[in-house]
Amino acid sequence: MVDLKSQYEKIKTAVDAAIHTVIDNTTFINGPEVKAFQADLEKYLNVKHVIPCANGTDALQIAMMALDLKPGDEVITADFTYVATAEVIALLGLKPVLVDVIPDTFDIDVKAIEKAITPKTKAIVPVHLFGQCANMEAVMELAKKHNLFVIEDVAQAIGADYTFSNGTKQKAGTIGTVGCTSFFPSKNLGCYGDGGAMYTNDDELAKKIRMIANHGQSVQYVHDSIGVNSRLDSIQAAILGIKLKQLDSYAAARNKAADYYDKAFANNPKLKTPARVKNSTHVFHQYTLQLVGVDRTKLREFLASKDIPAMIYYPIPLHLQKAYLDPRYKEGDFPVTEKLCASVLSLPMHTELDVETLKYITENVLEFLK
Repeated sequence: MVDLKSQYEKIKTAVDAAIHTVIDNTTFINGPEVKAFQADLEKYLNVKHVIPCANGTDALQIAMMALDLKPGDEVITADFTYVATAEVIALLGLKPVLVDVIPDTFDIDVKAIEKAITPKTKAIVPVHLFGQCANMEAVMELAKKHNLFVIEDVAQAIGADYTFSNGTKQKAGTIGTVGCTSFFPSKNLGCYGDGGAMYTNDDELAKKIRMIANHGQSVQYVHDSIGVNSRLDSIQAAILGIKLKQLDSYAAARNKAADYYDKAFANNPKLKTPARVKNSTHVFHQYTLQLVGVDRTKLREFLASKDIPAMIYYPIPLHLQKAYLDPRYKEGDFPVTEKLCASVLSLPMHTELDVETLKYITENVLEFLK
């Protein structure tokens, strides 16, 4: 699904040198590489504060802790997403409120958000799924109307640009109260271990986030709040600093691959290609098809026999996961999500896909559909 080795070979000299520098200096935690990457990412995103942390799940948890959300507070998010989005809500004793998504774009349905808001609602977590932004202008209007926090889950869409109706642009994750991302190796901007970050333009919130991520310390051995231990190590920061310089070219390569897929599958009644929204660029973390009248299991088995991986993101809706069963929800309550979980299939998507590989993948998909 992701060819990290070929990608590494193109930047091997720079990456190896950066890793050796960290080892030679023995500044493994909070070294200059972390500070340099933080500054570079702030500049790239045009955001005041980037606070690195250990992983994307920690980023979501720390952000919610910093917003002083209390047990019982309701947090609205999409039913069609990776479990981490809802996991941290439940972990903190908050109440996950799930809503359906838009069938063409996979993004959270703003009309469903509005219907789900109650006096207990404190925050919305829009997920920029598969690489393009949710309808952030509408989300922010709702948040302002109801005095809600907006925590952007941007783990799959770092680098995407959102354009507002007045023509202004902002990077995904910099629009809401706080943005949370992951640097898991397979992400568009991925390290060679675990990593994550939060970003915000709110000075006071940034201060609280930094404190919570560092055991609740304002200064060493002075603990003003209950915190956690979550930090990005210097080796990962050094790698990310190199890859950040390639992020836009990586997105261009992913779009080129997506365009090839789109053209190959155009007008095939058994395949629905991913929609692009007009107000967001797409960085294609995943290329996800919707199958129409196709046996998904047999297609995956056929592709596997041809050494072509294919993944299902995600096979079970959150509301039907054992850990998140809730008397408020039952099968059939989220028809779009349930249909997507039964019909989506993601094909290989990464920066190293060449025409020969794309041709092989698409020809085999079409061969099965005959």
